[in-house]
Order: sequence, then structure tokens, then C-alpha cells
Amino acid sequence: MNRLPMPVLVTGANGFVGRALCAHAAGLGLAVSGVTRLPSELPHGVHCLPLGDLDAQTNWRHSLNGVETVVHLAARVHVMQDRAENQVDEFRRVNVHGALNLARQAAAAGVRRFIFVSSIGVNGAGTPIGKPFSEIDPPEPHNAYALSKWEAEQGLWNISGESGIEVVIVRPPLVYGFNAPGNFGSLMRWLQRGVPLPLGAISNQRSLVALDNLVDLIITCLTHPAAANQTFLVSDGEDVSTTELLRRMGQAMGCPARLIPVPAGILKLAAALVGKRDMAQRLCGSLQVDIEKTRTLLGWTPPLTLDQGLKKAAEGLAR
Repeated sequence: MNRLPMPVLVTGANGFVGRALCAHAAGLGLAVSGVTRLPSELPHGVHCLPLGDLDAQTNWRHSLNGVETVVHLAARVHVMQDRAENQVDEFRRVNVHGALNLARQAAAAGVRRFIFVSSIGVNGAGTPIGKPFSEIDPPEPHNAYALSKWEAEQGLWNISGESGIEVVIVRPPLVYGFNAPGNFGSLMRWLQRGVPLPLGAISNQRSLVALDNLVDLIITCLTHPAAANQTFLVSDGEDVSTTELLRRMGQAMGCPARLIPVPAGILKLAAALVGKRDMAQRLCGSLQVDIEKTRTLLGWTPPLTLDQGLKKAAEGLAR
């Protein structure tokens, strides 16, 4: 069995993924420090390090003392009603310059491995059904967020080549679970309230990853020798249409989905008219990922099936 590193530094520790990762890592006996923007209450056993804004000027020196592995989750994500004058520059300030500044300081401090949680958006906005993304596909980042993640990946490989620090890139699709941000959380609340949804005739195919499955893969990447200097895609290993996902979410929650069969083309047109083209793409378009490399190189299998992940999310909502 691989030795677990001691200690681990997790950025974005109070976020959706960060909080779950910190709790799991601490439960395994790791000495975990969690970096947050402001003082925060983190899971039991996790030391909180509030460091303010993440950018090219952030001083990580004291936070990196004795750290063996960094898991970098902190990022500027999609911002509703973004008022930044130059959105691309603002994404780069945090997601590129902030990440690379941390990586350089980590390498100088003797950190062995840097795990960067990127985004499947680096690959592109969607796939034809049956032609999933793989880690070797040419990147086609489709928005400012995805572009910033891709630029950060490239910078990390340069730093790795110069310093020898091991880099691991993980590109997840939609991450779901209790309290998930974005569309998944909204869909759960609508189903819980019995709201009829015009999503009963969507024949797309999408890959998702349960929060626990993503956390498990990151934990695997902390120590697995074969993870060094690799890029991995991750999912639950089962793709579903939006219609099927909603039905299975309803089953998990004990409140059957009320779905109206509106053709996807009409939904996309209506969404475009009200400025919601991206939402329509996520709900009606396909995006599949191939996790064969992740399975074979790491010997990794998602610990939760899709239905188990949905059940766990529903149980959290019920509490």
C-alpha cells in the first residue's frame, strides 16, 4: 500500500469539493491544512490558513513549510452577472497567475507533487454521442474560465520541467452531490418542490462525477507513483441523458420527476431568445468523457455508482 503524504495543503478548502476532500483526508490521518480567502470553520482536524486573495502576489512561504503535496482547488469560477470590465483578464489573474505563483513557490519549498483540479471545459463544450473526450484530444476551451484553466495547465508543465515538481492534472465534468452549486443543485430543489420541467424528451448523453468519486480519485493521486506528470479525466463511469438523470434523481429523492416532453430544439431556441444559450447546451447537449486511462494506469474504479451518488445527494438534502 502506498504511504500517504504528510502533510497536505488544500486550497479552496471551504468550497464544495475542498470541504469534502479535507474531511476525507483528515479522516485518513493526514495532517491537512486548508487555505481559504477568509477565516472559516473547516472539518474537524483541518488547520485553516486564511490568506486573502489568490493572485500573482500571494505569499505562500509560511503555508508551504513541510508540505509534501498541494491540491489546488481554489479558482475563480463562472460568476453570475459578472461585472468585471475584462472577464478574461480577471479569470487569468486568479486561475493562471495565482495558480502558477503557488506552483513556483511550492517547487522552491521542496513540495513533491502539485495536483491541479482543472475542468473538462478545457477539452471543449460538448461531444457527439459515442465520441467521448479523452486526455489526448486537442484542447478547445470554450469560454474564459476554461481558457484560464488550459493556460494554467500549460504553465504548470513548464514549471514541472524547470523544477522537477510532479504535476497531476484532473479534469472533471459536472460534479454533483448535496449542496452542489449550479444546475444540479437547482434541479434537485425543483424536483423536491414538484415543479414540472420541460425536459422529458432530451436524448443526449452526459458524463457526471459524484463528489465522493472525485475526492477518491484525488486521494489516489496523492501517492500513486503512476499519477506523476499525467492528465486524468474522471466520471462515474456511466453516461445518461438529462431526462434519465432527472428520473433517477426523482427516484433517489422519493419524489418522481414531473417531466414535460418538449423537443430539445424548441428548448434551445427559447433559451437563446432569453440569453440562456449556455444553460441549454448543458441541459440538452452531450458531453462524454473516457476514463479508461484513469482506470488502467491508476487501477482506479469509481467507488460509487451513479445511483449511489444520487442517493447520497438526496439523503443530504433530506437532512
